[in-house]
Amino acid sequence: MVATPSPRLRVLARIAHGAGVIIMRHYRDGTKTRRKSDQSPVTDADEEAESFILAGLAKEAPQIPIVAEESVAAGRLPSVGSRFFLVDPLDGTKEFISRNGEFTVNIAEVLDGVAVCGVVYAPAKNRLFLGETPGGAFEVQSDVETMPDLERVRSIAVRRPPHDGLVAVASRSHRDRKTDEYLAHYSVKDFISAGSSLKFCLVAAGEADIYPRHGRTMEWDTAAGHAVLLAAGGSVKQLDGSPFVYGKAGEEFANPFFVARGG
Repeated sequence: MVATPSPRLRVLARIAHGAGVIIMRHYRDGTKTRRKSDQSPVTDADEEAESFILAGLAKEAPQIPIVAEESVAAGRLPSVGSRFFLVDPLDGTKEFISRNGEFTVNIAEVLDGVAVCGVVYAPAKNRLFLGETPGGAFEVQSDVETMPDLERVRSIAVRRPPHDGLVAVASRSHRDRKTDEYLAHYSVKDFISAGSSLKFCLVAAGEADIYPRHGRTMEWDTAAGHAVLLAAGGSVKQLDGSPFVYGKAGEEFANPFFVARGG
């Protein structure tokens, strides 16, 4: 039997697509950019897309708390239990502002610290990634003009590391010396720079093999891509090999450094 996305995953995909429609309207027409208290950029596209996602999730699963980037920035942080959503409405705001297309919509569902279900939509690249454990990982081409045809998804999976060297992927905006030093311990034949959570998805789709991150990230930055990668047979762990978990309210949902790997 051919694997297909579950009803829950389909709903998240449609919500993410709707947010992508909003984001691309701002991308075409221009949007206002401001600075948050931590000096990171935020735009009208971030806020409007998040409002759309929150409304969609509240309708689908009103009993499940939602931790969303712009809501947290505004001081709205719900109590979370064993199950909750993590939302980054526009991951890669710097890429959005610089207009390189490498930004994504991220929606993930967490259960007992594990990203069990997630959607990553890159609307400027027409790539929609979905993953759930158990269930599998998928990709479908999806422009903003039409709703994605979730009957035409293709299954994706991580690949075995090539014998002639790894393809590494790292942040276009945040690559640093420590990342280069970490990768120096591996046989790396090629390097891809990419923005946002696309990095996880490139590993999940077998287009890259390893993604280390030494810079600061938040749970909403990583959970959706982590869910896709996990469903595709990959892993995300702390640099010392310990589990990479979600729901760290005591750390204000900040992540430790990590490495994402394929097969």
